[in-house]
Amino acid sequence: MIFKEAVIQIVSDYVATSEYYLVDLNVSTDNRILVEIDAFDGVSLDYCIELSKHIESQFDREAEDFELEVSSAGLTEPFKVLKQYEKNIGNEVEVLSKNGIKISGELVEANETSFTIRIEKKVQPEGAKRKIIVNEDISFNYNDIKYTKYIIRFK
Repeated sequence: MIFKEAVIQIVSDYVATSEYYLVDLNVSTDNRILVEIDAFDGVSLDYCIELSKHIESQFDREAEDFELEVSSAGLTEPFKVLKQYEKNIGNEVEVLSKNGIKISGELVEANETSFTIRIEKKVQPEGAKRKIIVNEDISFNYNDIKYTKYIIRFK
């Protein structure tokens, strides 16, 4: 059986000298290895192939058969690591909190414990006839959300 920790170490060592980073890695009991990587400038197919060949070279197929898939993190998939939040600062995201509230806004900040999105709200100032649009920043702890996703908009 191939151990997840061994594959994580192989991938982490390989991507350490590049702009790429590990997003997710799974190894099933039947040795199906799924590796998700990402980078601030996107993931090239050539890099996925290089990483796949490198991982394969670290294992002996005669001793242990396995299936390997190396891919980029899906554009519409929930964020899994801090670097994905950092990559998407300035982009519109959708957040679903654990209490079921869904909010969309611009991701403006992310750190190890929390992130902040900016939403636009219409408010009517006291004495005004019309509502105006104001920005409001909302912060979330990662523990309080179900997911955060990038929103694709075609304009």
